[in-house]
Amino acid sequence: MSDVASWIDETVKGNDVVLFMKGTPTFPQCGFSGQVVQILDYLGVPYQGVNVLEADELRQGIKEFSNWPTIPQLYVKGEFVGGCDIIREMFQAGELQTHFKDNGIPVSETA
Repeated sequence: MSDVASWIDETVKGNDVVLFMKGTPTFPQCGFSGQVVQILDYLGVPYQGVNVLEADELRQGIKEFSNWPTIPQLYVKGEFVGGCDIIREMFQAGELQTHFKDNGIPVSETA
């Protein structure tokens, strides 16, 4: 496993919720990343944001790690959940909230 893949693996396993995104949670740099940030913030879910624009190795590495071609990518309890479209659809159907609760992740009661 490469250094980048090892770092990604440790990050995913070391945090309950991780969002690999373009930009940061306070300053998303693409609309898709921004949509997932809005959903997570609305749900009040604590998460670790990782800016893939900081290093080309990281940007390519996360795509290889998940075998998923696009960013953002959301991980919950070490498991890849999906990108923007999947997260949005799960949220709208109430499945994302259930997924978080089933994994012991607190969700805002107003959500």
